[in-house]
Amino acid sequence: MSSKKQSQEKTRLHARNRNRERYDLNALIAANPELANYVKPNKFGADSIDFSNPIAVKILNKALLNHYYGIKHWEFPDSNLCPPIPGRADYIHHIADLLAESNFGRIPDGDNITCFDIGVGANCIYPIIGVTEYDWKFIGSDIDPKSITSAQHIVNANPSLKDKIEFRLQKDPKDIFYGIIDRGDKIDVSICNPPFHASIEDAQKGTQRKIKNLSGKKEKRPTLNFGGIGNELVCEGGEYKFITTMVGESKKFSKNCYWFSTLVSKQSNLKGIYKSLKKFEASQVKTIPMGTGNKSSRIVAWTFLSALEQKEWRTAKWKTKSSK
Repeated sequence: MSSKKQSQEKTRLHARNRNRERYDLNALIAANPELANYVKPNKFGADSIDFSNPIAVKILNKALLNHYYGIKHWEFPDSNLCPPIPGRADYIHHIADLLAESNFGRIPDGDNITCFDIGVGANCIYPIIGVTEYDWKFIGSDIDPKSITSAQHIVNANPSLKDKIEFRLQKDPKDIFYGIIDRGDKIDVSICNPPFHASIEDAQKGTQRKIKNLSGKKEKRPTLNFGGIGNELVCEGGEYKFITTMVGESKKFSKNCYWFSTLVSKQSNLKGIYKSLKKFEASQVKTIPMGTGNKSSRIVAWTFLSALEQKEWRTAKWKTKSSK
């Protein structure tokens, strides 16, 4: 591999991530011609996208989904969160590796695998990537009926997603698993990108920092460059309270799900999360480092199943069609 190639590769992304190399803007414009209106030279004179512009980010993501994942229709309200595709894909690939570690190195794929996305959102991004990359089935929950409707429209508009994703409305915003997981459900892994901020003010301050880092500009009333309505970004107690609540609830559904997992953005929250997992007697806990761009994050995953129960689960469900 040439040194030029190495310098262009985003080595912090997962090895199977389709976005490890610099964006091929010509190919992406071919996938979504509208993107050409938002390409301009950066401070180094190279063609780029203005990542502080939420419209440009959304159109770039549409092009990425079309070019790499075959998703030709991805429409949702501009007020909703528009996720960075590479980071979302990394979570899915790391979860595939987690399942492989429990399956003798083989990634279990196809209809045998059910993934539960907590807070699927209007954009439906995690199920899109999980279905197109590994052919998994998904359950997606959300507290917002409009987000569920938007996500369902995306599924209906893309034949590759049909019959692969089921949406369930969470009627009580204080609950995570209650009211969603049925007694007979067998979920191989749950995923979650929890609300990060404890207040709208915190969210605005975070966006000010992000825009200053991206553009060098200081905005008093910034527009979130990845969008997002209140419940997608903010919850009482922030990320820590949400995750520790999730851990407590997960104990009640310990036989319904093999692996539970969540993103943890703030390293300072880890100590308390580990303490909660110990309190509720998780049998295994794994921490998986992630890095996209200049940001470091991690996935925390846990299970309550004993070694024998894990073996019985694999035997009953994980008939791997192929390894990737």
